[in-house]
Amino acid sequence: MKHPSTRTRSLLGAAAAVALVAALAGCGSSDGGGSTASGEFKVPDLKALKALGSNESSVSVLAWPGYAEDGSNDPKVDWVTPFEKQTGCDVKVKTFGTSDEAVQLMKTGQYDVVSASGDASLRLIASGTVAPVNTDLIPNYADVYSFLKNQPWNSVRGQMYGIPHGYGANLLMWRKDTVKPAPTSWSSVFSDASTYSGKVTAYDSPIYIADAALYLMNTQPDLGIKDPYALDAKQLAAAVKVLKDQRKHVGEYWSDYLKEISAFTSGDSVIGTTWQVIASTAQDEKVPVEAILPDEGSTGWSDTWMVATKSKSPNCSYAWMNYIISPDANAAVAQYFGESPSNPKACDVAAKGFCETYHAGDADYAAKIHYWTTPIAQCLDGRTDVKCTDYSRWTQAWTEIKG
Repeated sequence: MKHPSTRTRSLLGAAAAVALVAALAGCGSSDGGGSTASGEFKVPDLKALKALGSNESSVSVLAWPGYAEDGSNDPKVDWVTPFEKQTGCDVKVKTFGTSDEAVQLMKTGQYDVVSASGDASLRLIASGTVAPVNTDLIPNYADVYSFLKNQPWNSVRGQMYGIPHGYGANLLMWRKDTVKPAPTSWSSVFSDASTYSGKVTAYDSPIYIADAALYLMNTQPDLGIKDPYALDAKQLAAAVKVLKDQRKHVGEYWSDYLKEISAFTSGDSVIGTTWQVIASTAQDEKVPVEAILPDEGSTGWSDTWMVATKSKSPNCSYAWMNYIISPDANAAVAQYFGESPSNPKACDVAAKGFCETYHAGDADYAAKIHYWTTPIAQCLDGRTDVKCTDYSRWTQAWTEIKG
């Protein structure tokens, strides 16, 4: 199985985080928006497309590397050309390396659809950059796993703002020849990190604070953390302390999965956070590693295809969103990229054992994943008696953690 050379999911920079907070505040003061009583933010008064017309001549797709392959990287990896032949929509693909980059590019108005992770989707919704989606116009949406629909990162009060594409969990990986006994808890990289000091690895992003918050949810219930992305000042301080303590034992923070594979191959890293695609690739290369979803659950991602509010090609955009979650295309992307498909019918055409390895459609497994969602001042856990810390605070804290 061939994968993109990098899978960087770096999140908000400080400036972008401040812009997000301002956007959310602006939406929150707008008339006709939604209530924030349940932790939701108000959104611009935009309407979903009511009916489809004839396809335009082209569509501009903004995507994570590996999501819209057209054969230019590998002639054997091409699901764009079949779409063009089916629809008559010429596809122009632009890839991005971070969610911040995706948001900035979408705001230029040059792109029709975007594959947005949970940290970007709320920003795009709040700023009015993307429009609500009429899922009745997307036949393949009916087949999407129900646990991916109407979630905090892709909808507002039951209105979908995109189409779920693929998802995955952040796993705990270790070298079996070094780490004994086999770990079952995130405590192995937090409270017990000193056991393998200097050889612990962690994901290099402010969103990793949520991993520490999830650990505290299970180990310090008195803190009252209900959602790892909804932290008040006291809860954030507790998570930051956990990560500052861990920092002493981290040999390397990673964002490029090939670098993590190299570190585990050499033994420079022996335990830490990973993705299934990393574990599978390392195992294929005979590196003695194992990876699990720990008892406490984990953080993870669920990506969403979203359409620009001012799309010049709305019909081709809807055609793309329907096509990319069709069984063949969804299976092709999931296998190439390394994640679970959103359409169960993709498992009928995927390679044998692929969906089992990635736990596709396993609702109990998926329920243990706390999907990336942008922290905002309105607490996402529903609290109204306290303000939560927004992503600008998380970004500042991450700088302090890494020193």
